[in-house]
Amino acid sequence: MERNMTRIALFAALIAALGLIPSLTLGFGVPISAQSMGVMLAGAILGARRGALAVLLLMALVALGLPLLAGGRGGLGAFVAPTSGFFIGWPVAAFVTGLIVERWRGAPLAVTAAAASVIGGIVVLYAFGIVGMSIALGKTLAECAVLVTAFIPGDLIKAVLTGLITQALARSRPDSLLSRY
Repeated sequence: MERNMTRIALFAALIAALGLIPSLTLGFGVPISAQSMGVMLAGAILGARRGALAVLLLMALVALGLPLLAGGRGGLGAFVAPTSGFFIGWPVAAFVTGLIVERWRGAPLAVTAAAASVIGGIVVLYAFGIVGMSIALGKTLAECAVLVTAFIPGDLIKAVLTGLITQALARSRPDSLLSRY
């Protein structure tokens, strides 16, 4: 139990640290950061339940006002910003990514983790993000879907990196990959 709590806290810290990597902001105010890759990694490495808990821990810290999101953002405003749909979708994205890695044993781990990251960390996350943007910006779902297409290439790269990192971790420290046990 104590090891699980430590790993959950470490991944919450990893996601926060990935927000420190300088992010780009496109013209309509949505930052491109490495934090979504941290969400993918949490699910792929910790598994569905623990990955989602790591993200929920980070979200609780952000809600308390800690500036842990890209660009030093934090506080309750993160839950009502145009990007709030993505933020609110993080635990679901980590859960789905982890669930796929836990269940799909038919392919090499790198492929499984990358595919799981595409499904959980892109498809599921974008579903939440598009709805959130639509509500916050007063635009249609189709208009918001067009707005997020600029982020797909970068997120695909993050999914591939997640697959490669997960496989490398499994090779070097097999016991640390909780999504496979």
